[in-house]
Amino acid sequence: MNSKIYPLQFEAILKERIWGGEKLKSVLNKPITSSITGESWELSTVEGDVSVIANGDYKGKTLTDLINEYPNEVLGTAVYKRFGNQFPLLFKYLDAREDLSIQVHPNDELAKKRHNSFGKTEMWYIMQADQDARIIVGFKEDSSSKEYLEHLENNTLVSILDDVKVKSGDVFFLETGTVHAIGAGLVVAEIQQTSDITYRLYDFDRKDAQGNTRELHVDLALDAINYNKVNTFKEYTKEVNKSNTIVDCPYFTTNFLPLDGEKTMHRTGETFTVFMCIEGSFEIEYNTVKYNYKKGDTVLIPAAMNEFSLSGKASILEIYIS
Repeated sequence: MNSKIYPLQFEAILKERIWGGEKLKSVLNKPITSSITGESWELSTVEGDVSVIANGDYKGKTLTDLINEYPNEVLGTAVYKRFGNQFPLLFKYLDAREDLSIQVHPNDELAKKRHNSFGKTEMWYIMQADQDARIIVGFKEDSSSKEYLEHLENNTLVSILDDVKVKSGDVFFLETGTVHAIGAGLVVAEIQQTSDITYRLYDFDRKDAQGNTRELHVDLALDAINYNKVNTFKEYTKEVNKSNTIVDCPYFTTNFLPLDGEKTMHRTGETFTVFMCIEGSFEIEYNTVKYNYKKGDTVLIPAAMNEFSLSGKASILEIYIS
């Protein structure tokens, strides 16, 4: 693969959602055709939603096929040793025209036992926020399954949950078990473990176009929830042309890279890297070839790309596994 290695982009996997809108087109220039597009899956190996390469020699090949062919070169030696041929992360952009359901994700142990899946630790980077937009993250005070069920039964669950106003550039890190919901008026970049397991607790009693309510998972969620108050907000520095750490957890590391000019990047071959361009535009130069990216683009840097350069003026999320 080394002679053919290059930065990989993928076809967006667009998802209609009852709460979706049109900002993925107006804010991120995604090719949506529906007025209720809620998600653009940028990089995925979830069964049934595997990303297809959109550029270069491997165009049309799936990410899974490429990993099976070149596991160490794509994933990195350390990632391959830990996860085998599985791509362990999922990258999305979300547009919440309405509130998302209040939900929770199980940890690795529960998800493995019930669904043969990873759990879902995730983080949100707020790309765009309407005035007074907010999110729900955890409980206002330490709670219990008894208090939670009482409020759920009385339709007052929201009253005991932490409601946080947000702005562009805010970051929230959600460990498994954290009850949460993205609020209306937000565009979010989401980085998470490869999992599509969600337990929906409350959906504001809304109905879809056919008049149906969405399934809730109250019983499954009971032992998945962390009933303690949690701190999810992440503060971070923004030193120019530096990788400023936002989140460093066992599942992924995310840095904020404000690029202004040029920067040479060195990689050890142990892990892949993903760049999400959240503002501006930039260029990658590798083996004398230049690749251009703009706001809303996501690019996978295979682990075997040991040295390359970045140039431009952009805000970039840099994600890898350490």
